[in-house]
Amino acid sequence: MRLTVAMISLAALAACETPVPDSGAGVGFGSYAEYQAQREAELIAIGEGSGVATGLDTQTITQEAAAAIDAAENSSVTSSTSKPAVVTNAAGISAENDFSAVASERSIEEDAALVEANKQAYVTIQPTAVPERPAGDAGTIVEFALSTTNNVGEALYSRLIPGAAARAARNCAKYPSADLAQEDFLKNGGPERNAKGLDPDGDGFACSWDPAPFRLAAQARR
Repeated sequence: MRLTVAMISLAALAACETPVPDSGAGVGFGSYAEYQAQREAELIAIGEGSGVATGLDTQTITQEAAAAIDAAENSSVTSSTSKPAVVTNAAGISAENDFSAVASERSIEEDAALVEANKQAYVTIQPTAVPERPAGDAGTIVEFALSTTNNVGEALYSRLIPGAAARAARNCAKYPSADLAQEDFLKNGGPERNAKGLDPDGDGFACSWDPAPFRLAAQARR
C-alpha cells in the first residue's frame, strides 16, 4: 500500500515539471525569437513568467526597416528627377551679344550714353620721335657692309706704307673680335684715314673683318 502511494506521488511530480528542450538537437523553432515567446507563454501559464515578452518583435522591425528604405528611395528619385535651376547670366560672362538680355538691362538711350562715355575716356597716344642711333653700335658695321661690294683683300685704297702689316698685327691684337675692330676703325675715320693702321691692304676692312655674313643675311630677307 505504501509503495503504491509513493509511486502515485512521483508520477504527480513528474507531470508538474516543466519540460527542458533538448539543446543538442536544437530548439525546434524557426527562430530564437519564437522559442523565447513560447517559453514565456509556458512560464506565464504556470505562474512563473513575467508577462512581458523578452523576444524582439521582428514583424515591427521589418515594417520600420521597409518604411525607411521606401523613404530613402523616394528621396533619391525626387532629387535625381528635379530640374536644375536655370542660370540666367553667370558672373563674369558678358551678355552683350544677346539682344533680349541687353534690352532688359538698359534702354537705347542708356546704351548711347555708355558709348559716349567710352569715347570721352578714349585717350590717343601721340607718336614720339625715334631716338638717334648711337654712332658706336653694330648698326654701323652692318650699314658699311651693305654699302660695299668688294671682297676681303680686294684693295680699294692705296697703302704704300713700310711695315704696315706688322703694325696692323700689333694693333688688331688689342681687340676681342674683328667686329669690334671694324667698328672702332669706322669711328676713327674709316678706310680713308686708317688712323691706327688696321687696314694694311687697303680693302677697307680692319683686321681681316669680313662683310659677307651681313650681305648674305640681307639677301635672305629680300
